[in-house]
Amino acid sequence: MKRYLLALFTLTACLGAAVPSSRSEKLMSWSQGRSMVVSQRGIVAAEQPLASQAGATVLAEGGSAADAAIAASSVMGVMQPMMNGMGGDLFAIEWNAKTGKVSGLNASGWAPERLTLSYLHSKGLRHIPETGILSVSIPGCVMGWWELHQRFGKLPWKDLFKPAIYYALHGFPVPQWDSVYWPAYADVLGADAEAARIYLPGGHAPELGQIFRNPEYAQALELVASEGERAFYDGSIAQAIVKTSGELGGVIQPEDLSDYRAEWVEPIETDYRGWNVFEIPPNSQGVATLEMLNIMAQFPLASYGAESAQRFHVEMQAQQLAYADLNRYVGDPRFVKVPVAGMLSKDYAKARSKLIDLDQANCDFQPGTPPGSDPKLSAATPHPGTDTSYLTAVDRDGNIVSLIQSLAGAFGSGVAVRGYGIILQNRATGFTLRPGSPDVLAPHKRPFHTIIPAFMEKGDVHIGFGIMRGGNQPMAQAQFVSDIVDYKMNLQQALEAPRFNHFGRGGCGYLIESRVPKATLVGLSQLGYNLRVVGPYAEYVGGGQAVLHDSATGVNYGASDPRKDGEAIPEPSSQ
Repeated sequence: MKRYLLALFTLTACLGAAVPSSRSEKLMSWSQGRSMVVSQRGIVAAEQPLASQAGATVLAEGGSAADAAIAASSVMGVMQPMMNGMGGDLFAIEWNAKTGKVSGLNASGWAPERLTLSYLHSKGLRHIPETGILSVSIPGCVMGWWELHQRFGKLPWKDLFKPAIYYALHGFPVPQWDSVYWPAYADVLGADAEAARIYLPGGHAPELGQIFRNPEYAQALELVASEGERAFYDGSIAQAIVKTSGELGGVIQPEDLSDYRAEWVEPIETDYRGWNVFEIPPNSQGVATLEMLNIMAQFPLASYGAESAQRFHVEMQAQQLAYADLNRYVGDPRFVKVPVAGMLSKDYAKARSKLIDLDQANCDFQPGTPPGSDPKLSAATPHPGTDTSYLTAVDRDGNIVSLIQSLAGAFGSGVAVRGYGIILQNRATGFTLRPGSPDVLAPHKRPFHTIIPAFMEKGDVHIGFGIMRGGNQPMAQAQFVSDIVDYKMNLQQALEAPRFNHFGRGGCGYLIESRVPKATLVGLSQLGYNLRVVGPYAEYVGGGQAVLHDSATGVNYGASDPRKDGEAIPEPSSQ
């Protein structure tokens, strides 16, 4: 008995010594899976650590944020071929630390001149095929790189592609996330002999850690590095794209490529509780993020709690309202009048917010009539495009580039350009063949785009951010902004915070991560939501990256989402 009492006394004393003091309380309640990267030099955050490293190395060589973003982007095309590459599209936002100006770049491609409603109808088609040569729109990625470098680059163009060329030639070990995703779409690659030869070596998708090489793609990169963007749009790569299209029964002509240009655009913005949030204007879906935020601003979210049913309910309802407008009105503004100003009107947001019942979910909202809208437009079809790569860079001067790129679907069209190994996107599936829709197919029209880079700032704080996953992006971005603004989270906490995603067509079906408290799940179910609880860090709610520059201190911060393979990597010292 004495021995027992002595042991109990000793254990109690030890436990008493371990009770946290007020000094250590914050460490004992640490609430994030990883820390932010903090540096006085630049930072690059991408889905692949080797891509982030390539961008950080370019920064160390004296490159700008734009140079670093181009280098990282070109490496991503090598290492994540199911998501992006020279055969896809690109959007970017650049914040200039010296001038304070926010610039937008729309490098989304257009439909081939001969891809028309009448042509497809003559083939007996009532919709654009999901894969194959008729799903291809003209790629804008390389033109996007060129424009970004022309305006904001510092290093020689050819130097930016050295890392991507190296990895394409010498190979890289396939990382964890890609090793799961790659084999799931082997059937898309298998439909094209050239794509299967290159991307299914030995007849199957490469496994975790297997070295993958793509010398044909390296050759294409070398041509772009040495000859500039015209190698892709006028030179031998363009010729190979046209030849590939002809062999497969496609309609791409040389002029579809040579006439294409990316476009510098004025970003659209809104004020969310004193923060300015910026997006690319249509043909992208960034306007939905801003409309969501305007609706959310009508409610005291901070008082609800970050993981409360009330907070998620308001965001889900705001998403339903904004997406109803998105699907009705958004298309290529060169072909259709998009009521952007009306959709972003604060008075319009107040009117829309009054449709939200805090005690019951409504998942059948109809489009509103924002000022300047065309009532004759019919709703578009659900928009495809779920496979995306986002990256962001900040340099030592504080300049930020927020960049997103995509092939639309996994491995895009599944068609590889003969001789160069470039997978062509299937972004033409963003069109509908239904007259009256804002996204009805037309020659040299740009399809609806799901991919959206973002930027936000308040005072001395400037943040480049993006969260991937198709139609989920506006709602994920709005959640991120709310986490920063309403709940005072840092970058890493905001990326890690549990999120939701709407699934299916209409209705109240939502995917939601298992880290959400049980009481919140019960509360949402009682409000009328049909919840599917998924993993704690589910890819289906999207993964993101973020960087922050503090103008007052000159310090940069970076964060990377644990839902992906990526990292935020700081610029190494050049000494």
